[in-house]
Amino acid sequence: MKIVKDLKKWLELFADVQAAAEELELAYEYVKEGIVSEQELDDTYTKALAAIEYLEFRNMLRQEADKMSCVLKINSGAGGTESQDWASMLMRMYTRWAESNGFKLSVSHILNGDEAGIKTVTLQIEGDYAYGYLKGENGVHRLVRVSPYNAQGKRMTSFASVFAAPLVDDTIDIDINPADYTWDTFRSGGAGGQNVNKVETGVRIRYNYKDPDTGESREILIENTESRSQLDNRENAMRLLRSMLYDIAFKKRMAEQQKVEAGKKKIEWGSQIRSYVFDDRRVKDHRTNYQSSDVNAVMDGKIDPFIKAYLMEFSSSE
Repeated sequence: MKIVKDLKKWLELFADVQAAAEELELAYEYVKEGIVSEQELDDTYTKALAAIEYLEFRNMLRQEADKMSCVLKINSGAGGTESQDWASMLMRMYTRWAESNGFKLSVSHILNGDEAGIKTVTLQIEGDYAYGYLKGENGVHRLVRVSPYNAQGKRMTSFASVFAAPLVDDTIDIDINPADYTWDTFRSGGAGGQNVNKVETGVRIRYNYKDPDTGESREILIENTESRSQLDNRENAMRLLRSMLYDIAFKKRMAEQQKVEAGKKKIEWGSQIRSYVFDDRRVKDHRTNYQSSDVNAVMDGKIDPFIKAYLMEFSSSE
């Protein structure tokens, strides 16, 4: 049924483009006869162009994992309070984007900063094509602004990293050996709820495995504090682990290991994929050179133009 639904959607999109093209052709003939105005012809052309561009854009989301939901992890870089505040601003940006696009969003784990902001957060963004849209957000995001935490009012530069992985469901089989992982429990932090700081509802899973390519021992560490139930947190932590393992296997199958390693750059100068310069009112993606002067809109989650520019330029090479 999923396959049928997906094919039906493509047929509907193609039918929309075909109808818009036929309407434009008729409008062109009618304007010569004075039946419609040139403004109406321009409006019809704009509508047809938008339909074609949307179909072309959706065609960029054709990889196996693109249709899946997304696990999005944000880590603050070096720099203490300033970078932790920047990480929380990115969290807000992606939250606003998810909400405005109708995705279901939940916080799997969050570690607050020492004074303000966050050190790390793991978000689950559930809905069709969430990973396809957000896969281009992988990398280091750089902020330049006059810091509210600097008494001298100096211009500060901060970094935070974003990592996106497809969120797998029960239809995908991932083999996990129980002997390769261990569980820890801890008390959830934060305000609210009778169980908070009283019962060990937070869970931590450590998964150790050998990289089949290098033979090196690796560890995946996942913490989950989303629910007040330890059982629910265990189930979700396992789901996140399966997502991480699927992401690793998928990227290897797609021969993208080099790209993955390139994305694990240090959170510092020269490694950023996008810069947000508040004073100059400019947000620029360094991979596509697309930029926007509406910084407030971008920070409110209006990042679709950046997503589209990345997918249109790079998805065809994946």
